[in-house]
Amino acid sequence: MKRNYWAVPVAAALALGLTACGGTTDADTTGGDDATTSSDAGSGDVTLTMSGWSLATTPEFQTLVDGFESENPGVTIEIKEYDPNEYENLMLTDMTSGQAPDIITIKQAKFTYQWAEGGQLYDVSDIVSGLSSDVSGAGSYEVDGVNYAVPYRQDSWFLFYNKDLFDQAGVEAPTKAWTWDEYTGIAQQLTTNLAAAGSTAKGAYLHSWQSTVQGFANAQADADIFAGDYGYMKPFYDYNITLQQAGAQESYGNVTTNKLTYQAQFGKQSAAMMLMGSWYAATLLSQQASGDADSFTWGIAPAPQVDGTTLEKPITFGDPTGMAIYAKIDDAKLEAAQDFLAYIASEKAATSLVEIGIMPSSFSDSVSDAYFAQDGMPTDDLTKFAVGTRETRPENPVGETIMEVQSVLGIAHTSIMSESSGVDEALALAGEDVLNENW
Repeated sequence: MKRNYWAVPVAAALALGLTACGGTTDADTTGGDDATTSSDAGSGDVTLTMSGWSLATTPEFQTLVDGFESENPGVTIEIKEYDPNEYENLMLTDMTSGQAPDIITIKQAKFTYQWAEGGQLYDVSDIVSGLSSDVSGAGSYEVDGVNYAVPYRQDSWFLFYNKDLFDQAGVEAPTKAWTWDEYTGIAQQLTTNLAAAGSTAKGAYLHSWQSTVQGFANAQADADIFAGDYGYMKPFYDYNITLQQAGAQESYGNVTTNKLTYQAQFGKQSAAMMLMGSWYAATLLSQQASGDADSFTWGIAPAPQVDGTTLEKPITFGDPTGMAIYAKIDDAKLEAAQDFLAYIASEKAATSLVEIGIMPSSFSDSVSDAYFAQDGMPTDDLTKFAVGTRETRPENPVGETIMEVQSVLGIAHTSIMSESSGVDEALALAGEDVLNENW
């Protein structure tokens, strides 16, 4: 296996570290001589800049801006669009050159550590301490006891299932009591019964991402991803290798070689079940409305669990998406930026987000009502239980080496799912590389 895992992010972290040499001063965190000068300073109005990506297809940014501006007529927020595929590299360039937007959207929580340690993010602990208890995900932005961002959305992974295919196969729909053993058996039964009924659909679809296996393993085993002992992942891989070899889900090789998309596999009814993040609900609703997905009845169930001890509050995983304040923001803009970060985690902001299909960080009863009021959203008891009753643990816990560790584990995932290496062998090698910091 190739072991040159994460050269670019390490170099990026070093660059950030050089920027922060000598410690953080008041000038570093509140603007100082290097801050961008606000053209509105002293005028009574403030214009903030904010980073975003794919603005034409990602309406959450403008939704938050519109809601905040309507309550704060003296503040204007201009969104700067970045290439989503190069977002972190482009943001790094702007931060290190002093040209970053005032509000920095954290696309992947795992970059928080490097950016915070590099002195690029403002301490927003006071804002986080004032958030409602309904808000989740803030811990993913905490470094050494300091909060550097506020979450506005919190995705979680669920089991999406096609009720029509279950009916065609003569198999009972999922319950909140499924374990991985039951899930594996049902996927095989569905495949057999659907074939007998003349359908080519498989029982399950597993996308190629490492998180589809490792995310559940890390969360449900309550594991320390930095410890270098990954034996706890073995049962989760064994389940999926069993399904792959039985033909109950597409092989990893077919998924990657033919570039299968999870949207088409579930939306075009090629699979009766699919483990996927909560964002997919909005996608499926949109695609069914446009005709890009078939018309069928679907629902959401909790992710399968290891055993019966967590069935009343199923454990799943998912990272938040949040916003931070650039450390070199102009003093004249700081209060408006702080107000905006407080707003994005509010119940009002959350309600506006669920209306466009986004799972917000704040999920009160009223927000839940708005979420299920979406046209076409299933409202059965199991779906409501899955969405409203869960413990979501972070996919990328905060840590100095999280990006390197995840890269090592990504290679192990490819090796296992392609069946080029055995599960034990690949996990042991990954552990050895993590313990020896063989990046």
